[in-house]
Amino acid sequence: MKKNGRKIISFMFIVLNVIFPVFDVFSEGVMVSEKIPEIYIRAINPGYVVDGKNNVGEMIEIARKNSDAPISLAGTTVGYTNSSGNNTVLYEFPENSWMAGEAILLRLASSLDSGLASVNYTKTLAFKGELDLNVNGETVDKVCWTGKNGCYKDFKSANPTTLVRNLETGDFMHQTEYIPQFIESNYYVIGEGMGEAEFPAESQCKGLEFSEILSYYETFKTEQFIEFYNPRSEQVLLDGCKIKYKNKFYELEGIVKPEEYFVYYPKGFSLTKNPTNMNMIELVDVDGKVVDKMTYPNGQRKGTAYAMIGYDEEGEEIWRVTYAPTPGSPNNYQEFKTCEEGKVINKVTGNCVKVTGVTEKICKEGQYLNILTGRCKKYEEAKAKTCKKGYYYNEETGRCRKIKENTGADYSLTPENYEEKSSFIALYVVLGVLGVGVIYVIYEFRKEILKLFRKVFRRFR
Repeated sequence: MKKNGRKIISFMFIVLNVIFPVFDVFSEGVMVSEKIPEIYIRAINPGYVVDGKNNVGEMIEIARKNSDAPISLAGTTVGYTNSSGNNTVLYEFPENSWMAGEAILLRLASSLDSGLASVNYTKTLAFKGELDLNVNGETVDKVCWTGKNGCYKDFKSANPTTLVRNLETGDFMHQTEYIPQFIESNYYVIGEGMGEAEFPAESQCKGLEFSEILSYYETFKTEQFIEFYNPRSEQVLLDGCKIKYKNKFYELEGIVKPEEYFVYYPKGFSLTKNPTNMNMIELVDVDGKVVDKMTYPNGQRKGTAYAMIGYDEEGEEIWRVTYAPTPGSPNNYQEFKTCEEGKVINKVTGNCVKVTGVTEKICKEGQYLNILTGRCKKYEEAKAKTCKKGYYYNEETGRCRKIKENTGADYSLTPENYEEKSSFIALYVVLGVLGVGVIYVIYEFRKEILKLFRKVFRRFR
């Protein structure tokens, strides 16, 4: 019977380890896993669209094992690689910066809670990507969330989560509710030649973001403009903040009201109309930190603006050349120019062409008039057909195509309905394992159970 008892204990131990693989049943308390480095990534949130607000909750939390004494962050950088493989240094800590507590918080500069962070970065995280923590050029910690090649599953816009580290195992898991820690005294910067902590000047322009520029003017350079948007609920004072363009700084002044646009017309410089290479423009705060940056590429056209018209499914900004500049107002995407009366747009070239009067030429039966060329064509050649309402006939493909409105509304994010099913699957797995265990115990000890049943039956006869 002792032998049988040992079998039962061994079997139950195996079942427990199958059901709860992440727990050590013999451990006392929570211990930090040995595979976690001294300074490590503790949590990541790429930000979501909530109640029409972008990048809500975006943050990166950096922590360390031993918090008894301050440690230098000199040579420490946080790098980010997006799903396309492009790597960016999100933040490089100054040589004289120190971590005094257990964790420090980094947030996107344009997020609503950017003020509740030790430092800010300007490149937003996407729903698929990779983050690495480097010290003096050596990667000490990294995590990826693409759902492929051993990475954790990616974030979903319809199911907001935070990727949080399990300190027992060192692995990450998606959590629907996680509140990061922000303690201002956990991070400070020492002034050069000084023996006491010196914090930088209070920021003023934090949270502003670029929304539109016009570089390719039609007649005068004074038509050029740079537009900012203030997504926050407080107004922003621009005095002391600067525009950085081609390694030169230009002073800003004025107030950007909450959830409104501000148009800056360049003073003392002009933008390159249609640059050969990417041209970068930066917004610099009074404390010297970059609040936001943008680049406009080759491909600008006369009378167009380059505008941010929304976000894609991975949270990346969508910028387009638009024929509908809207300085000081919400952006509007118009793919083609507006033609004067008597002309229509040629969608192949983007040019306006003269309309040949339909009444000037009557085609034979079985033919139709091409208003762009003024020629009659056989229906068989282009396979012309009547399209239903909301669609137009494409002569090149011979197919009906949906008519798209030239507005930025087509690029807004639409939440998808999502139902979390992983918890139900886990429950079924647990019940299945328990069921197999019960069957195994009954089969292994069927003789003993039968004897016990007979004794009980006799007692009640």
